[in-house]
Amino acid sequence: MKKIILLSVVVVITITSWQSDNRYYYQSGDYRPLFMSRSELENSVKYIPEKRDVKNAGKIYYRKPYLYMNERYKGVHVINLSNPANPVNEGFILAPGCIDMAVKGNILYLDNAVDLVSFNLDTKQVTKRIQNVFPEPAAPGNSYSYFHGDRPEGYILVEWRKK
Repeated sequence: MKKIILLSVVVVITITSWQSDNRYYYQSGDYRPLFMSRSELENSVKYIPEKRDVKNAGKIYYRKPYLYMNERYKGVHVINLSNPANPVNEGFILAPGCIDMAVKGNILYLDNAVDLVSFNLDTKQVTKRIQNVFPEPAAPGNSYSYFHGDRPEGYILVEWRKK
């Protein structure tokens, strides 16, 4: 009987230790949360003059001669439509956690996870950031129970990635 109780205690301690060591990497359903430190997030929005393949397209905006296409959780494709018969994918505005965007004049407004960022399309620079405007992105299909405290201090949830 003592062996069974001792074995039960060892199993409970092992399971409890494993859970606390992995508490920031919960997984459920088909997705897992990805985090970025606050300092990394604040330095993450930038223009990259290279073509990237479109994998998960979102909203599209047109500002002559460019088309701006959201890539969910990644950023914004910049496509030159000077010759509509031959569009040129010129670059990418990297913005982790970006789900939505809007354009007014020469400013692209986008979400950078929980922050609102304004990006000047002419200078290709961030002009302003307002922290914690948006809620964290919900898990796709609400298949995941996630709590704000389930991560290291100073980290932001930026993406739900398919396993």
